[in-house]
Amino acid sequence: MTQQKKVDAQKTLANYAKAVDEYLNKCLKDRGIDERLLESMEYSLMADGKRLRPALCLAWGAHFGLDFDASMPFASAIELIHTYSLIHDDLPAMDDDDLRRGKPSNHKQFDEATAILAGDALLTEAFNMMLNTQGVPAERVLQAAAVVSYGAGPNGMVGGQMLDMSLTGKIDVALEELQRMHSLKTGALITAACLSGAILGGADEEGLGKAIEYGKNLGMAFQITDDLLDVLGTEEEIGKPVGSDEGQGKNTYPRLVGVTESKGLAIQAAASACLPIKNEPGVQADFMRSLAEYIVLRAS
Repeated sequence: MTQQKKVDAQKTLANYAKAVDEYLNKCLKDRGIDERLLESMEYSLMADGKRLRPALCLAWGAHFGLDFDASMPFASAIELIHTYSLIHDDLPAMDDDDLRRGKPSNHKQFDEATAILAGDALLTEAFNMMLNTQGVPAERVLQAAAVVSYGAGPNGMVGGQMLDMSLTGKIDVALEELQRMHSLKTGALITAACLSGAILGGADEEGLGKAIEYGKNLGMAFQITDDLLDVLGTEEEIGKPVGSDEGQGKNTYPRLVGVTESKGLAIQAAASACLPIKNEPGVQADFMRSLAEYIVLRAS
């Protein structure tokens, strides 16, 4: 029986975030980027994010023996993709949000054209960073980059955002439709972060399968909890007005099945995330199990 240890997931995630922030704070400097474009990129990139996706990539890489320094550029690049998606999601043509992480959205702080270009630049630069990863066999880097590309693209995050827009305002959405939309919009990039880290670390097929199952279910738990926080949280916690999803006609778990059942679904998804790694040894496995529990507890 594997000896499992309880980890302070919030503190550990904060430590990951600090290390990622240190890298992000310098990765775009002295690159000859237009001053206003750089300011817009860093405005959103260096906002107070959880850095969940790069932390997952780092943790899964380390679980299979990869040093943090080797995987940091690749992992941090995933945060660039996540940030670009937030900038574009907030645009008037999309979710039309004025606040993000407690600050004016990028297009409010700058202008729509600059925000669009900042998002484009972050997305493009992310793959430059990934493909310049050092200290990892090139075939692993290419395979991991392909996984992230798929997870971020039309079959993943972008496709999920498109589906989200098509479902907004509909009143007879089935739970299966909502689950599919969130598995793409939120879950695909979270899964890609886990899987790419495992690939970079040299995991075998069994290990890759565990990363996929963990990522899919963690993404589900994360999204359901985010939906719950939009109802139960505070503006300080979520960085935007409480109830903004309902105000925009968004289909969410609480709206579809109620708060109580949504909490149950989140707990179930977190438990399912832990199943493939329940007997995995090591500090990273301990962290990932504790992280799944922590994500759900945010809305308890």
